[in-house]
Amino acid sequence: MKYKLVIWDFDGVLADSEKIYMYNRQSYFNDKLHLNFDLETTIKYFGGLSDFTNRTILEELGYKTDDAFWKNLSEIDMDIIRKGLPTFKNIEDTLSVIPKQCIATGGVLSKTLEKIKAVVFWNKYFNISNTFTVDMVKKGKPEPDLFLYAARQMKESPADCIVIEDSIAGMTAAQRAGIDVIAFLGCEMYQNDTYLQRVKDLGIQHICYTMPEVEKIILDS
Repeated sequence: MKYKLVIWDFDGVLADSEKIYMYNRQSYFNDKLHLNFDLETTIKYFGGLSDFTNRTILEELGYKTDDAFWKNLSEIDMDIIRKGLPTFKNIEDTLSVIPKQCIATGGVLSKTLEKIKAVVFWNKYFNISNTFTVDMVKKGKPEPDLFLYAARQMKESPADCIVIEDSIAGMTAAQRAGIDVIAFLGCEMYQNDTYLQRVKDLGIQHICYTMPEVEKIILDS
């Protein structure tokens, strides 16, 4: 293997949950703020970003929100997490053959640890020692801070890592960190020509739709 460390995003990569959060945000923002965004526009503005960043984006769009607004949205997310999260087919087969790996996600630590508990087998591969979240760094995705922090904490050079990401913000963050990236488009909401072109415009070399494809790129590199 060329890569000494595999860095996984969480929602939309380890779990097929990004679409759940995007639907939540589309519905919640439209209801509370009267945005009238369709799903594609919601993904464009908020996909793959932490809610701290989303709050800033809303402010830039002219919508002020308070802590109670975000606490309520977080509670909606947690209700879903506690019911269990769907995973992508063959994900455990892929996790089981990777020697060294970690999570680097735009979610906060407390919520991410709850996500890990939501699917039993994840505890075999991830815990607090190899889970890195947006509240550990100064700036979230699309800035490189989180991926650089994860590599540093795992004692690997960025050049020896590869990131698996589904969001444009995450892919951009990996590129800015000087880390190779696999675009994972297993979620159906990303399987359209518009999104694919956005990925290609970044110059991403590896685009995958299934976990066996991801595993092959990692192991054959």
